[in-house]
Amino acid sequence: MKNEQGEVIIYRSNDGQAQLDVHLTEDTVWLTQAQMTALFVRDKRTISEHIRNVFKEGELVENAVVRKSRTTAGDGKAYETNFYNLDVIISVGYRVKSQRGTQFRIWATSVLKDHLLNGYSLNHKRLAEKGLADMEQAVALLSRTLQRHELVTDEGKAVLEVVGRYARTWALLLRYDEDRLELPKKSHPPKQSLDYGRTGESIKALKDDLLARGEASGLFGQEREHHLQGILGNLDQTFGGRELYGSVEEKAAHLLYFVIKDHPFSDGNKRIGAFLFLLFLKENDLLDQSGINDNALVALALLIAESDPRQKELMIRLIMNLLAGDIE
Repeated sequence: MKNEQGEVIIYRSNDGQAQLDVHLTEDTVWLTQAQMTALFVRDKRTISEHIRNVFKEGELVENAVVRKSRTTAGDGKAYETNFYNLDVIISVGYRVKSQRGTQFRIWATSVLKDHLLNGYSLNHKRLAEKGLADMEQAVALLSRTLQRHELVTDEGKAVLEVVGRYARTWALLLRYDEDRLELPKKSHPPKQSLDYGRTGESIKALKDDLLARGEASGLFGQEREHHLQGILGNLDQTFGGRELYGSVEEKAAHLLYFVIKDHPFSDGNKRIGAFLFLLFLKENDLLDQSGINDNALVALALLIAESDPRQKELMIRLIMNLLAGDIE
Protein backbone atom coordinates (compact mmCIF):
# COMPACT_ATOMS: atom_id res chain seq x y z
CA MET A 1 0.00 0.00 0.00
CA LYS A 2 1.07 3.59 -0.56
CA ASN A 3 0.01 6.91 0.96
CA GLU A 4 1.54 10.32 1.51
CA GLN A 5 3.96 8.83 4.07
CA GLY A 6 5.28 6.36 1.47
CA GLU A 7 4.78 2.65 1.00
CA VAL A 8 3.14 0.82 3.91
CA ILE A 9 4.18 -2.72 4.83
CA ILE A 10 2.55 -4.84 7.52
CA TYR A 11 4.87 -6.16 10.23
CA ARG A 12 3.82 -8.95 12.58
CA SER A 13 5.99 -9.95 15.53
CA ASN A 14 7.09 -13.57 15.87
CA ASP A 15 4.74 -14.13 18.80
CA GLY A 16 1.84 -12.66 16.84
CA GLN A 17 1.10 -10.13 19.57
CA ALA A 18 2.12 -7.01 17.64
CA GLN A 19 1.02 -5.88 14.18
CA LEU A 20 2.25 -2.55 12.81
CA ASP A 21 1.79 -0.51 9.65
CA VAL A 22 5.43 0.25 8.83
CA HIS A 23 6.16 3.15 6.48
CA LEU A 24 8.89 2.60 3.90
CA THR A 25 10.35 5.70 2.26
CA GLU A 26 13.73 7.37 1.73
CA ASP A 27 15.32 3.88 1.73
CA THR A 28 14.50 3.19 5.37
CA VAL A 29 11.55 2.23 7.56
CA TRP A 30 9.72 4.57 9.94
CA LEU A 31 7.70 4.09 13.13
CA THR A 32 5.97 6.53 15.46
CA GLN A 33 6.61 6.65 19.19
CA ALA A 34 3.28 4.93 19.79
CA GLN A 35 4.26 2.11 17.43
CA MET A 36 7.58 1.64 19.23
CA THR A 37 5.64 1.45 22.48
CA ALA A 38 3.62 -1.44 21.03
CA LEU A 39 6.65 -3.09 19.43
CA PHE A 40 8.88 -3.09 22.51
CA VAL A 41 6.04 -3.59 25.04
CA ARG A 42 7.16 -0.59 27.10
CA ASP A 43 5.15 2.37 28.33
CA LYS A 44 5.10 5.66 26.45
CA ARG A 45 7.17 7.45 29.07
CA THR A 46 10.01 4.90 28.82
CA ILE A 47 10.17 5.06 25.03
CA SER A 48 10.04 8.87 25.09
CA GLU A 49 12.93 9.00 27.58
CA HIS A 50 15.09 6.68 25.49
CA ILE A 51 14.42 8.69 22.32
CA ARG A 52 15.43 11.89 24.10
CA ASN A 53 18.64 10.27 25.36
CA VAL A 54 19.55 9.02 21.87
CA PHE A 55 19.70 12.64 20.72
CA LYS A 56 20.95 14.14 23.98
CA GLU A 57 23.99 11.83 24.05
CA GLY A 58 24.81 12.59 20.42
CA GLU A 59 24.25 9.02 19.28
CA LEU A 60 22.16 10.25 16.33
CA VAL A 61 21.44 13.65 14.77
CA GLU A 62 17.74 14.37 15.23
CA ASN A 63 17.18 16.23 11.96
CA ALA A 64 18.60 13.31 9.96
CA VAL A 65 16.47 10.54 11.50
CA VAL A 66 13.12 12.18 12.29
CA ARG A 67 10.43 13.31 9.88
CA LYS A 68 7.12 14.98 10.65
CA SER A 69 3.90 13.96 8.93
CA ARG A 70 0.24 14.85 9.34
CA THR A 71 -1.95 11.91 10.32
CA THR A 72 -5.68 11.69 10.87
CA ALA A 73 -6.79 10.33 14.23
CA GLY A 74 -9.94 8.40 15.04
CA ASP A 75 -11.74 11.65 15.89
CA GLY A 76 -11.22 12.85 12.32
CA LYS A 77 -8.73 15.57 13.32
CA ALA A 78 -5.34 15.88 11.68
CA TYR A 79 -2.26 15.92 13.90
CA GLU A 80 1.45 16.36 13.18
CA THR A 81 3.28 13.19 14.21
CA ASN A 82 6.98 12.39 14.47
CA PHE A 83 8.19 9.33 12.56
CA TYR A 84 11.55 7.80 13.54
CA ASN A 85 13.73 5.84 11.11
CA LEU A 86 15.38 2.46 11.56
CA ASP A 87 18.49 3.92 13.21
CA VAL A 88 16.37 5.33 16.04
CA ILE A 89 14.31 2.14 16.30
CA ILE A 90 17.47 0.04 16.64
CA SER A 91 18.97 2.42 19.23
CA VAL A 92 15.82 2.32 21.36
CA GLY A 93 15.71 -1.47 20.98
CA TYR A 94 19.24 -1.72 22.37
CA ARG A 95 18.35 0.46 25.31
CA VAL A 96 15.21 -1.44 26.32
CA LYS A 97 17.01 -4.77 25.65
CA SER A 98 14.06 -6.06 23.68
CA GLN A 99 14.19 -9.37 21.79
CA ARG A 100 11.46 -7.93 19.58
CA GLY A 101 13.87 -5.17 18.63
CA THR A 102 16.30 -7.73 17.22
CA GLN A 103 13.47 -9.51 15.38
CA PHE A 104 12.25 -6.23 13.90
CA ARG A 105 15.77 -5.28 12.78
CA ILE A 106 16.20 -8.60 10.95
CA TRP A 107 12.81 -8.16 9.27
CA ALA A 108 13.47 -4.52 8.34
CA THR A 109 16.91 -5.35 6.91
CA SER A 110 15.34 -8.00 4.69
CA VAL A 111 12.60 -5.62 3.54
CA LEU A 112 15.08 -2.84 2.74
CA LYS A 113 17.33 -5.19 0.77
CA ASP A 114 14.34 -6.20 -1.36
CA HIS A 115 13.41 -2.55 -1.81
CA LEU A 116 16.91 -1.54 -2.86
CA LEU A 117 17.14 -4.45 -5.27
CA ASN A 118 13.78 -3.98 -6.95
CA GLY A 119 12.51 -0.51 -6.14
CA TYR A 120 14.25 1.78 -8.59
CA SER A 121 12.95 2.53 -12.06
CA LEU A 122 14.80 2.16 -15.35
CA ASN A 123 14.80 5.94 -15.78
CA HIS A 124 16.57 6.35 -12.45
CA LYS A 125 19.26 3.90 -13.54
CA ARG A 126 19.78 5.62 -16.87
CA LEU A 127 20.05 9.08 -15.35
CA ALA A 128 22.46 7.86 -12.68
CA GLU A 129 24.70 6.02 -15.12
CA LYS A 130 24.70 8.98 -17.51
CA GLY A 131 26.28 11.11 -14.81
CA LEU A 132 28.87 8.49 -13.83
CA ALA A 133 31.58 9.59 -16.27
CA ASP A 134 31.26 13.23 -15.22
CA MET A 135 31.43 12.24 -11.55
CA GLU A 136 34.60 10.19 -12.05
CA GLN A 137 36.29 13.01 -13.98
CA ALA A 138 35.34 15.55 -11.32
CA VAL A 139 36.69 13.35 -8.52
CA ALA A 140 39.95 12.77 -10.39
CA LEU A 141 40.38 16.50 -11.10
CA LEU A 142 39.65 17.43 -7.48
CA SER A 143 42.12 14.87 -6.21
CA ARG A 144 44.93 15.97 -8.55
CA THR A 145 44.39 19.66 -7.87
CA LEU A 146 44.34 19.37 -4.08
CA GLN A 147 47.36 17.08 -3.91
CA ARG A 148 49.41 19.05 -6.45
CA HIS A 149 48.98 22.25 -4.46
CA GLU A 150 49.34 20.49 -1.09
CA LEU A 151 46.01 21.82 0.11
CA VAL A 152 45.14 18.81 2.26
CA THR A 153 46.67 16.93 5.19
CA ASP A 154 47.96 13.37 4.97
CA GLU A 155 44.58 12.14 6.26
CA GLY A 156 42.79 14.20 3.63
CA LYS A 157 45.00 12.76 0.91
CA ALA A 158 44.10 9.27 2.12
CA VAL A 159 40.41 10.09 1.72
CA LEU A 160 40.98 11.45 -1.77
CA GLU A 161 42.97 8.35 -2.72
CA VAL A 162 40.16 6.03 -1.65
CA VAL A 163 37.40 8.13 -3.20
CA GLY A 164 39.31 8.52 -6.45
CA ARG A 165 40.25 4.88 -6.78
CA TYR A 166 36.84 3.60 -5.83
CA ALA A 167 34.57 6.07 -7.58
CA ARG A 168 33.55 3.21 -9.84
CA THR A 169 32.80 1.07 -6.79
CA TRP A 170 30.30 3.66 -5.59
CA ALA A 171 28.62 3.47 -8.98
CA LEU A 172 27.92 -0.23 -8.46
CA LEU A 173 24.99 0.82 -6.29
CA LEU A 174 23.43 2.47 -9.31
CA ARG A 175 23.92 -0.42 -11.70
CA TYR A 176 21.26 -3.05 -11.59
CA ASP A 177 21.10 -6.22 -13.60
CA GLU A 178 17.53 -7.45 -13.55
CA ASP A 179 16.75 -7.85 -9.85
CA ARG A 180 20.09 -7.66 -8.07
CA LEU A 181 22.89 -5.26 -7.27
CA GLU A 182 26.42 -5.99 -8.35
CA LEU A 183 28.45 -7.18 -5.36
CA PRO A 184 32.08 -8.24 -5.01
CA LYS A 185 32.70 -11.51 -6.83
CA LYS A 186 35.04 -12.81 -4.14
CA SER A 187 33.91 -13.51 -0.59
CA HIS A 188 34.98 -15.78 2.25
CA PRO A 189 32.79 -17.72 4.69
CA PRO A 190 33.33 -16.61 8.30
CA LYS A 191 35.39 -18.93 10.47
CA GLN A 192 35.56 -17.04 13.74
CA SER A 193 33.36 -14.58 15.64
CA LEU A 194 34.68 -11.95 18.01
CA ASP A 195 34.19 -13.15 21.58
CA TYR A 196 32.83 -10.32 23.74
CA GLY A 197 35.05 -11.11 26.73
CA ARG A 198 38.28 -11.46 24.74
CA THR A 199 37.38 -8.38 22.71
CA GLY A 200 37.09 -6.36 25.91
CA GLU A 201 40.53 -7.55 26.99
CA SER A 202 42.00 -6.54 23.62
CA ILE A 203 40.45 -3.07 23.86
CA LYS A 204 41.89 -2.68 27.36
CA ALA A 205 45.35 -3.62 26.06
CA LEU A 206 44.96 -1.04 23.29
CA LYS A 207 43.89 1.59 25.82
CA ASP A 208 46.87 0.84 28.10
CA ASP A 209 49.24 1.24 25.16
CA LEU A 210 47.68 4.54 24.09
CA LEU A 211 47.65 5.87 27.65
CA ALA A 212 51.33 5.08 28.02
CA ARG A 213 52.01 7.13 24.89
CA GLY A 214 49.72 9.97 25.98
CA GLU A 215 47.34 9.37 23.07
CA ALA A 216 44.15 8.56 24.99
CA SER A 217 42.10 9.76 27.96
CA GLY A 218 40.50 7.81 30.78
CA LEU A 219 37.21 7.82 28.85
CA PHE A 220 38.74 5.88 25.96
CA GLY A 221 37.09 2.49 25.54
CA GLN A 222 34.47 2.92 28.25
CA GLU A 223 31.50 0.95 26.93
CA ARG A 224 28.03 2.45 27.16
CA GLU A 225 25.36 0.05 28.44
CA HIS A 226 26.77 -3.07 26.73
CA HIS A 227 26.41 -1.47 23.28
CA LEU A 228 29.41 -3.36 21.92
CA GLN A 229 27.96 -6.64 23.14
CA GLY A 230 24.79 -5.85 21.20
CA ILE A 231 26.77 -5.05 18.05
CA LEU A 232 28.76 -8.30 18.22
CA GLY A 233 25.54 -10.22 18.79
CA ASN A 234 23.92 -8.61 15.76
CA LEU A 235 26.80 -9.70 13.53
CA ASP A 236 25.91 -13.33 14.24
CA GLN A 237 22.16 -13.01 13.68
CA THR A 238 20.41 -15.64 11.59
CA PHE A 239 17.30 -15.35 9.44
CA GLY A 240 15.51 -18.40 8.09
CA GLY A 241 18.31 -20.63 9.37
CA ARG A 242 21.01 -18.66 7.54
CA GLU A 243 23.39 -15.99 8.80
CA LEU A 244 22.15 -12.50 8.00
CA TYR A 245 25.73 -11.47 7.18
CA GLY A 246 27.10 -14.45 5.30
CA SER A 247 30.72 -13.55 4.58
CA VAL A 248 33.79 -12.25 6.39
CA GLU A 249 33.68 -9.15 4.19
CA GLU A 250 30.06 -8.34 5.06
CA LYS A 251 30.56 -8.93 8.79
CA ALA A 252 33.76 -6.87 8.84
CA ALA A 253 32.10 -3.99 6.96
CA HIS A 254 29.13 -3.91 9.35
CA LEU A 255 31.42 -4.19 12.39
CA LEU A 256 33.44 -1.13 11.31
CA TYR A 257 30.30 0.83 10.42
CA PHE A 258 28.34 0.03 13.61
CA VAL A 259 31.22 0.79 16.00
CA ILE A 260 31.88 4.16 14.36
CA LYS A 261 28.27 5.24 13.81
CA ASP A 262 26.53 3.75 16.88
CA HIS A 263 29.09 5.18 19.36
CA PRO A 264 29.22 2.19 21.76
CA PHE A 265 32.08 3.86 23.70
CA SER A 266 32.35 7.18 25.49
CA ASP A 267 35.51 7.98 23.53
CA GLY A 268 37.65 6.42 20.81
CA ASN A 269 34.96 4.91 18.59
CA LYS A 270 36.82 5.45 15.30
CA ARG A 271 40.10 4.03 16.60
CA ILE A 272 38.42 1.10 18.33
CA GLY A 273 36.27 0.42 15.26
CA ALA A 274 39.39 0.28 13.07
CA PHE A 275 41.17 -1.91 15.65
CA LEU A 276 38.31 -4.43 15.87
CA PHE A 277 37.95 -4.40 12.08
CA LEU A 278 41.58 -5.49 11.71
CA LEU A 279 41.28 -7.97 14.59
CA PHE A 280 38.24 -9.62 12.98
CA LEU A 281 39.99 -9.88 9.60
CA LYS A 282 43.06 -11.38 11.27
CA GLU A 283 41.05 -14.00 13.17
CA ASN A 284 39.39 -14.98 9.89
CA ASP A 285 42.71 -15.20 8.00
CA LEU A 286 41.84 -12.32 5.68
CA LEU A 287 43.99 -9.47 6.96
CA ASP A 288 47.13 -10.16 4.93
CA GLN A 289 45.25 -10.55 1.63
CA SER A 290 42.78 -7.72 2.22
CA GLY A 291 45.07 -5.03 0.86
CA ILE A 292 43.98 -2.67 3.67
CA ASN A 293 46.78 -0.26 4.55
CA ASP A 294 46.92 2.43 7.21
CA ASN A 295 45.88 5.23 4.88
CA ALA A 296 42.92 3.29 3.50
CA LEU A 297 41.73 2.43 7.01
CA VAL A 298 41.99 6.04 8.19
CA ALA A 299 40.09 7.15 5.09
CA LEU A 300 37.33 4.60 5.61
CA ALA A 301 36.90 5.61 9.26
CA LEU A 302 36.63 9.29 8.30
CA LEU A 303 34.21 8.58 5.44
CA ILE A 304 31.94 6.50 7.70
CA ALA A 305 32.00 9.11 10.47
CA GLU A 306 31.03 11.89 8.06
CA SER A 307 28.46 9.89 6.07
CA ASP A 308 24.72 10.40 6.30
CA PRO A 309 22.93 7.44 7.96
CA ARG A 310 20.96 7.06 4.73
CA GLN A 311 24.26 6.23 3.00
CA LYS A 312 24.83 3.13 5.12
CA GLU A 313 24.40 0.59 2.31
CA LEU A 314 26.72 2.67 0.13
CA MET A 315 29.43 2.58 2.79
CA ILE A 316 28.99 -1.15 3.44
CA ARG A 317 29.44 -2.00 -0.23
CA LEU A 318 32.40 0.36 -0.54
CA ILE A 319 34.16 -1.46 2.30
CA MET A 320 33.28 -4.88 0.88
CA ASN A 321 34.65 -3.97 -2.54
CA LEU A 322 37.78 -2.53 -0.96
CA LEU A 323 38.31 -5.82 0.89
CA ALA A 324 37.65 -7.84 -2.25
CA GLY A 325 40.27 -5.86 -4.13
CA ASP A 326 38.82 -6.78 -7.54
CA ILE A 327 37.58 -3.33 -8.62
CA GLU A 328 39.91 -1.26 -10.75
